[in-house]
Amino acid sequence: MKRSIILSTIFAIILFSCKKDEDAIEDVVTSGPTPYNLVIPPNMPPMNIPANNPMTVEGVALGKKLFYDPILSGDNTQSCASCHSANFSFASILQFSIGIDGMPTRRNSMPIVNLGWQPGFLWDGGASDLESQVIGPITNPVEMHETLENVLVELKEHSEYPALFKAAFGEDEITIPKLMKAVAQFERTMISANSKYDRYAAGQESLTPLEIQGLEVFTDMTKGDCNHCHVLGSTFSDFAYRNTGLDSIPFDDGRYAITLLESDRGKFKTPSLRNVELTAPYMHDGRFSTLLECVEHYNTGFRYATNLDPNIAGLPKGRMTQQEMEAVVAFLLTLTDTEFVNNPAFRP
Repeated sequence: MKRSIILSTIFAIILFSCKKDEDAIEDVVTSGPTPYNLVIPPNMPPMNIPANNPMTVEGVALGKKLFYDPILSGDNTQSCASCHSANFSFASILQFSIGIDGMPTRRNSMPIVNLGWQPGFLWDGGASDLESQVIGPITNPVEMHETLENVLVELKEHSEYPALFKAAFGEDEITIPKLMKAVAQFERTMISANSKYDRYAAGQESLTPLEIQGLEVFTDMTKGDCNHCHVLGSTFSDFAYRNTGLDSIPFDDGRYAITLLESDRGKFKTPSLRNVELTAPYMHDGRFSTLLECVEHYNTGFRYATNLDPNIAGLPKGRMTQQEMEAVVAFLLTLTDTEFVNNPAFRP
């Protein structure tokens, strides 16, 4: 009787131990990728993250590796970072970036900053969401000049990527939609919100008298009136498309190429002014080398196109003095976020 009880107890212990091991294995298998805790600064609005692309630690890590990997280009020499350098707020110092075949692109590289709040992408809004904008440069014959078929082959044959994709998405198969989602996840983490102006707005730092004057001219509807489009605070843009009078007859159709609406001819997306000190040259075609040139354009240099933005058309030329324009530039320099450009989480 005593032996029977001992054997039953041992059997129960073995069964319990096996059940614990099975549960542990099942937990590892079913736990999946680790949710990513995206911290939104208090001076920024909530970010709308697509339900079909929740952010994960593994997804962000995969997206970062892909962003810096030249494997996505036709000859494996250029990565996304080739035209979007951390030192320049993930823009380029070239007027037009050069593709793998030595040909210049049509437009100046836009900075990659706070993309998670933007409703459209590229200068003309040709990509409607962050995920879809990923493949444009890869397949563009002037830029990375690669096919999606070749990208998949190289990723599947790579020593690391199959395991990284599985860790990020819980599935063995590597697909283009997963590539798009991973890069978009990484780009959503690239948040800039700690400039001198942000600290000033939070009562943590003071601006100089010249910077204060620049802020006043920036928001004065009879002077700079910059605030109409580059909304003060947060994103520093409403991301609308406008003809800003760069040419009376546009050389680049801009938004018109997407919508085919005549009213959109020569319109381009209003970029954010965050880190604008670092992103020269300026405008979609990089025609201006300095911020003062940009301010001078809106003061005296704009041309009267048929669909010139009303906010510009309604203002007289020469309304700002030289000193006031220089004050605006001084204020724009307060939007530089050195913490962002030096953040190791965004660097290779």
